[in-house]
Amino acid sequence: QVQLVESGGGLVQPGGSLRLSCAVSGRIVSFATVGWYRQAPGKQRELVASIARFGITNYSDSVKGRFKISRDSAKNTVYLEMNGLKPDDTAVYYCNLLPFNEPWGQGTQVTVSS
Repeated sequence: QVQLVESGGGLVQPGGSLRLSCAVSGRIVSFATVGWYRQAPGKQRELVASIARFGITNYSDSVKGRFKISRDSAKNTVYLEMNGLKPDDTAVYYCNLLPFNEPWGQGTQVTVSS
């Protein structure tokens, strides 16, 4: 069974940075497509970044150029480095496999506020 554990969120000022971690068990991340999603209050969950086999990455327009997804095969962990954070980035961030999602983890809260 796949388990996903997100961490690294917090409160940060606009323009600040955070790095989120997604520890995956039950699936080898190097052979899977893993995505980072976020859900803001009152909004639908949206996919913001993904990393596939051979390291192919994709980003939503809203985060392109500011966020970077990567993985550490030895730790079976996927990261989301977030720079230039804006208040609109405030959300609960989740990771999951693609194209078919596994049970969601608890997510990690990111709050961007002065």
